[in-house]
Amino acid sequence: MVPRFIPLLSAIASILWIPSGASGADVRPSNDPAVVELNGVIQTLSDLERKAPAALFQARTAYYEAERKSLDEFIDDYLLSEQARKENLSVAQLLERHVNGSIPPNPSEEALRVYYEGIDTTAQYEEVRDKIIDVVREKRIAKAKTAYMQSIRKQAKVVIRLAPPRAPILMSDAPTRGPLNAPVTLLEYADYECPYCQQIQPVLQKLAVEYKAKLAFAHKDFPLPMHPNAQKAAEASRCAELQGKYWEYHDLLVTTKQLEIAALKSHARTLKLEPNTFDKCLDTGETAESVKRHASEAQALSVQGTPTFFVNGRSVSGTATYEKLRAVIDEELSAAEAGGAASAANMATQKRVQVK
Repeated sequence: MVPRFIPLLSAIASILWIPSGASGADVRPSNDPAVVELNGVIQTLSDLERKAPAALFQARTAYYEAERKSLDEFIDDYLLSEQARKENLSVAQLLERHVNGSIPPNPSEEALRVYYEGIDTTAQYEEVRDKIIDVVREKRIAKAKTAYMQSIRKQAKVVIRLAPPRAPILMSDAPTRGPLNAPVTLLEYADYECPYCQQIQPVLQKLAVEYKAKLAFAHKDFPLPMHPNAQKAAEASRCAELQGKYWEYHDLLVTTKQLEIAALKSHARTLKLEPNTFDKCLDTGETAESVKRHASEAQALSVQGTPTFFVNGRSVSGTATYEKLRAVIDEELSAAEAGGAASAANMATQKRVQVK
């Protein structure tokens, strides 16, 4: 059985309530250490977290990712040892049988020469031929081992109990579509003028089809300063929200990519919104403050660009791909099934509101 890891920073991330009139020393649990004493009053780490909940989120996330990498290596080593014991082999013999032994013969001379032509070197082919073979073999072994480990993990019951940090994101003002009781919510900080946000849409549609009632989607605006039309496009979507057609308007912006003021007003008429009300909303910047609030929240969380995704409050690091998003969603679903649904669904946020 894989032991349960309780990382320090994950344990201290929870926010504790101290009753009025009680001293921190009287009620502080052992996992909420004191960080400072001010005029005789003890302040704990949870007090610091409560004061600036987003300030240390990226640091906690980086620490979690390092822990998670170590944990994944531990799991692999553990499962390999168990499988080797079942087959009465050493781990080295197991890998030789199922990994190294599955590697095809060396590539043909033609394939090796094609590889050689693609590398940046002044050496002659004959000088680097053996090194090319070694590189190709190492890549094949790594790929075969990954596939083998995936097959072993599928046969084992692996429940990750290493608690990830969850961003303190307010969800009550985030437009959401999908079932309100979905165990997983995928939140996107996006910029309507960002080409990468547009390119990721087919991935999000694929996930929606695959997970159906298990997955809800939420959107927050983070217009970037280098995109001149992004701010007003975000405001326009919020003006459409005031007339009950946020997601219809959002989808028009994503599909048409037409973001000039005239186009924004034309989209409103396409959706049969009340034109004068919409135009006034857009021209006067009626929704600018809500867009600014989302952008400020993103900056507090150290969001660097768009699209940036949070799955139940968990930051999805690096470039988002179908495989990466799917892996985090599956982990959240597994946690829900294992009894962690409450913490996963709450995602350290306020209750979300569905916007159609």
